[in-house]
Amino acid sequence: MRHRNSGRKLNRTTAHREAMWRNMTTSLLEHERIQTTDEKAKDLRHYAEKMITIAKRARALGDGSTDHAIAAKQVHLRRQALSFLRDGEVVKKLFSELAERFAERPGGYTRIIKIGIRRGDAAHMSFIELLGAAEEVGAGKKAAKKKTKAKAKPKAKAKAEETVVTEQPEAVEEAPVEEPTAEAPETGEEKPE
Repeated sequence: MRHRNSGRKLNRTTAHREAMWRNMTTSLLEHERIQTTDEKAKDLRHYAEKMITIAKRARALGDGSTDHAIAAKQVHLRRQALSFLRDGEVVKKLFSELAERFAERPGGYTRIIKIGIRRGDAAHMSFIELLGAAEEVGAGKKAAKKKTKAKAKPKAKAKAEETVVTEQPEAVEEAPVEEPTAEAPETGEEKPE
């Protein structure tokens, strides 16, 4: 029985699993959005949020330039993150950008979006992303759409004006139609005047 044994084994040895979590956490913090299976995404959330919490704790200590005890604690927290993450540049990003972005948020820094089933083995796939990354990506897409629409409008207006000019029908004079009078019955005979 697996009482009080949390986490999935994912058919991997312990060393392989730990290396996988380190690599995936580094990739998530670097790219802010990765695609993986649902089960891995659910377990990866724990590791990513732990790293962000470490960075927030270092930021909450304040400026360590005047107090050496605070500076020592910040260095210790950076080394803790670096012992798990694979890239020093990602650690810099974590302690500067991400700690600032999530400073007011009490938790829940990631989002899992289910995207369907993988064709090869029918595994359920999903995106896991950091909050705030989607807004930046969405804002970039909206700006790109506005630019393409702005470029397309003058061409569309010019084409519309051409079609309006070429499709105007010529004026045709119609002969006035005489209406029959209601006094005389229509018998086919003409009435003398």
